[in-house]
Amino acid sequence: MSGVQEAQKTTSGAAEQAPRPAMSRRAQEIQPFRAMVFGERADEMIANGIDVIKLSLGEPDFGAPPAVRDAMREQYDGRALPYTAALGLPELRRAIADFYCERHHVDIDPKRIVITAGGSAALLLATALTVDPGDEVIVADPSYPCNRELIRSFEGVVVNVPTSAATRFHLNPELVDRAWSERTKAVMITSPSNPTGTTIDFDVLRDTCALARKRGAWRIIDETYLDLADREPDGSEVKTALLADPDAIICNSFSKFFGMTGWRLGWAVVPEYTIKAVDDLATNYYLCAHTPTQHAALACFTPQSLAVCEERRQELLARRHIVVEGLKRIGLPLEVEPNGAFYAYFRIADTGLDAWTFCERALEEAHVALTPGRDFGPATADTHVRLSYAASREALAEGLERLGRFVASLRN
Repeated sequence: MSGVQEAQKTTSGAAEQAPRPAMSRRAQEIQPFRAMVFGERADEMIANGIDVIKLSLGEPDFGAPPAVRDAMREQYDGRALPYTAALGLPELRRAIADFYCERHHVDIDPKRIVITAGGSAALLLATALTVDPGDEVIVADPSYPCNRELIRSFEGVVVNVPTSAATRFHLNPELVDRAWSERTKAVMITSPSNPTGTTIDFDVLRDTCALARKRGAWRIIDETYLDLADREPDGSEVKTALLADPDAIICNSFSKFFGMTGWRLGWAVVPEYTIKAVDDLATNYYLCAHTPTQHAALACFTPQSLAVCEERRQELLARRHIVVEGLKRIGLPLEVEPNGAFYAYFRIADTGLDAWTFCERALEEAHVALTPGRDFGPATADTHVRLSYAASREALAEGLERLGRFVASLRN
């Protein structure tokens, strides 16, 4: 054996015997996003030739409006695509401010708007801005799981507040007051809700924010699904939390109403006095959002694109009807019908299975991918399942037919 070969063997052996460095505690303790887990399992089955109906992910099947797709293609004509400012393209920040004014009748200084790498990055910035180790953040149970993991990543303490159909699965002042402690730093609200698809009553939202504001806590409102929500009884658009609390931190996204899930673009509206800190956080975390996507997103706010998005909102209403009636026919009626996001959160406790087992067997036996309640908090972890009706009408009808046969087999 040559000296070189001997040295290589020795080096390789040392590498194999060396202890592996320990991952951080947060990396070891973070929980998976189970909607993605079931989605990946469904993709594996599809790759193996199995016909799976995917109702597990909140991913609209219609994509971005045509004008946005055209605008993106134009960006790749060889032009330079430099970084934008960390807070985002000024024209896009202005366009979003104008959108709030025209659609929601609220005036926002564009300098308060920060363009982010997806709505997730908006929530990341909001959490980084507000949460220190040991701080408590009050969240509804059930609610979007990634918010909890962001809080824990900054060593905050998640205070899960069990909700129910009586409150449309949302927080209210009474629930927040009972959960309050001297360490409460923020109240986080998602409306319309993921996983229940329900909106919070505006008066309840206003009073909940007022309670938190009076006690010196942050209000972080995730409005990712806001513009998909049903109209108010008087026919007006559902109200943004900024009308109830102008200093709340608002997080939003181009993923849902504009159908741009994979484009990874979002925004946040922050209090004026936090802009410098948010700018520094954004610069350090991701430098800036994707430049060509920011330019293409300007086409979201044309009359033509907004008309397309409204047509799609109406299509989602038709899909909701299919799901509500289908679940009722199966014998799994909804406790509260969704009126905002494209989700139905139904109770499966009387099937004799816990939610995880129900979803596993529904995938393996009925070839329908769903998301178990374990994603959304302990209160409904074993009793409820989320169905996304962002899929086509045909997929929903077939998926519900399969679920009906599966549930009947359990009861027989």
